[in-house]
Amino acid sequence: MHSELTRARVLAQYRGHWLVALEAENRLVTARGRLTETPVTGDWVGVDEGGAIAHVFERSGTIVRRAPGERGGPVSAHVLAANVDLALVTEPLPDPKARRLERFAALAASGGVPVALVLTKADLDEAGYETAAALARRMGVADAVAVSAVTGEGMGVLRSLLTPGTTAVLLGASGTGKSTLVNALLGEERMKTNEVRASDRRGRHTTVTRELLTLPSGASLIDTPGIRVAGLWDGTGESFNDVDSLATECRFADCGHDTEPGCAVREALDPERIAAWRKLQRELAWVTDRRAAQRQRDEWHKQITRQMRKSG
Repeated sequence: MHSELTRARVLAQYRGHWLVALEAENRLVTARGRLTETPVTGDWVGVDEGGAIAHVFERSGTIVRRAPGERGGPVSAHVLAANVDLALVTEPLPDPKARRLERFAALAASGGVPVALVLTKADLDEAGYETAAALARRMGVADAVAVSAVTGEGMGVLRSLLTPGTTAVLLGASGTGKSTLVNALLGEERMKTNEVRASDRRGRHTTVTRELLTLPSGASLIDTPGIRVAGLWDGTGESFNDVDSLATECRFADCGHDTEPGCAVREALDPERIAAWRKLQRELAWVTDRRAAQRQRDEWHKQITRQMRKSG
C-alpha cells in the first residue's frame, strides 16, 4: 500500500491543510480519511494519487509537550515537531533564565533530541560566551554558543552545528530573538520581526506557525512560535543525567536530595539545579497520575458500552 504513495515532508501545518515538499514541487494538501497520527511539521508522509495525505510514517526525534488546557480538565500530548536531530534552545542575553532553559532542554531530551544552548543578543553582553559556557556546564549540555544576529558574533559556530541533511528546531519563549536568528541563518529577511520593547529589551511574538525551512548549508530548520507553556509530558530524558548519576552514590536508594544524610547530589550540585529537578519531578508525577486516571475512566466507559450492547 505504501509503495503506491508519494513520499513527502510536511513543511507547515494550517487548519485542515498541510504544506508538503514533494520531489518536484511544494504543494498544499489535505488529509485522506482518519489517520492514526495528525501530521505535524517535520513529518514524513505518504501522499496518494488524489493529492491527499494517506499515511504518516514512523517518527523519530519528536518534541512533545503537554497540551495547554483548563485546570482540572483532561491532559493530552501536543506534538510540536517530528524527525528532529537537534534542538536549539534559545534565551536572550544579558539575563538568560536558567530555569526556562532547563525546562525546554528537558522537553527536547524526553523525545530523544540532543540539545544545544543558543544565547541570543550577544551584542548586549560582553560576557555572553562565558555565560553560555557556564550554563552548559551546569546543565550537562555539550554545545552552547552566544550569538548576535546584529554583529554576526557566534553565527559561524552556530552554522557549524547545523549539518547538511539534518533537521534542527528552535525552541524558546516569545521575544528570545528566534525570528531574527532565522533571518540571519537564511541570509534574507524571510521571517517578520518586531521592535524590541525599551522597558525590558525583549522582542514580541511574531512567528505564528511552525515552519520547516531549508538553509543555504543544506540543513533544515523548524522555526516555532514562542512557547508560553512548556508542560512536560513524558519524562526529562537525559537532561538531568548529572542528578541521576550522582544519585547512585547517595546513602539511601530513595533519597529525595532534600535533607537526607549522605546525599551525594546535594554535596555536588548547585541547590537551584536540584530545586529545578525536584520541581519537574513533581510535575511529572502529577501528569502520570492524571494520565493513569484518564486510562481508568476510558476503560470503564468501554466496559459500560460493551455491557449495554450485550444487554440491548
